[in-house]
Amino acid sequence: MPTLETSKLTTISHHIGAEQNLHPEATGEFTTILNDLQLAIRIISRDVRRAGLNDILGLTRSTNIHGEQVRKLDAYSNDVIKKAMLSSGHICVMASEEEEEPVFNQIDGYSGKYVIVFDPLDGSSNIDINVTIGTIFSLYKRIDPSGETPASLEDILQPGYKQTAAGYALYGSSTILVYTTGHGVHAFTYDPTIGEFLLTRENIKMPSRGSQYSINEGNYYKWDDRLRQYIDYIKTPSKDKTRPYALRYIGSAVADVHRTLLKGGIFIYPKDDKNPNGKLRLVYEANALSMLIEQAGGRATDGERRILDKKPKDIHERTPLILGSKEDVFECEDFLRGEHPIQKMII
Repeated sequence: MPTLETSKLTTISHHIGAEQNLHPEATGEFTTILNDLQLAIRIISRDVRRAGLNDILGLTRSTNIHGEQVRKLDAYSNDVIKKAMLSSGHICVMASEEEEEPVFNQIDGYSGKYVIVFDPLDGSSNIDINVTIGTIFSLYKRIDPSGETPASLEDILQPGYKQTAAGYALYGSSTILVYTTGHGVHAFTYDPTIGEFLLTRENIKMPSRGSQYSINEGNYYKWDDRLRQYIDYIKTPSKDKTRPYALRYIGSAVADVHRTLLKGGIFIYPKDDKNPNGKLRLVYEANALSMLIEQAGGRATDGERRILDKKPKDIHERTPLILGSKEDVFECEDFLRGEHPIQKMII
């Protein structure tokens, strides 16, 4: 169990209840959804650890909407979250990386008040080699709060700043759940001996500048010249010893972003010659990660616009993503605009 960076011993259920008290209008539905979600995460965590024994490693024979072969644990995790979210009736519609179309939920003519979007198992290409993977999720209130009309696609295609909550679970050396409801970022570590997530970090705050960067440098020659200039710059030693930055890249976005959240620095998943719109999905990956980073005092952008201001046009829309410590992201944006002082000196 990691050292507790908190003044109190609190379970996630108690913490969710305390968060509900910050909203006098709350009816308890939102709390139920979060509790159902953490149950799904506990189940996935259990089976991730037993995946090899359970014969659910490797690929299925199907592909998802993105043309990627679906791994067995991907499909299993997607099914677990769907069942957990549909059971209470509080979710009117959901969207997942593994589902081609939205999944609507209407019970006896009533649609729930909330929308959930999720990536059931981010980093699944790393499943077979036992590298950290995770679940990413966002919750929204539906546009018509009455629940008396059927949900629609527009309930999913809301800009990220309208998220009610966002978070991720990491399945690594321990299972960690990080989430925000707009009142700071908090991390919980699962203790399997008592079956509870315990608060281990509260009100996480990022440093304004870091000393690490995370990007797949194997794509260096596919990038825009200005991005290459930025990466070259942060790798070049400086007289004040603030550079070079250290490269840290796992290849699971949720794991790389978690490290950036705790340590600072910058995470970049850019557009390139092969993926002109970027590769990460705006709706169920970039929005959730960006809300968490902003709540911790960082910045998240596509290189031109704040991620949370972007209005999705499609549930599987892709986006470039640059996030991390504010000063690092601002500096990267200066490079991408060609406005950094060192670029002007070169010219």
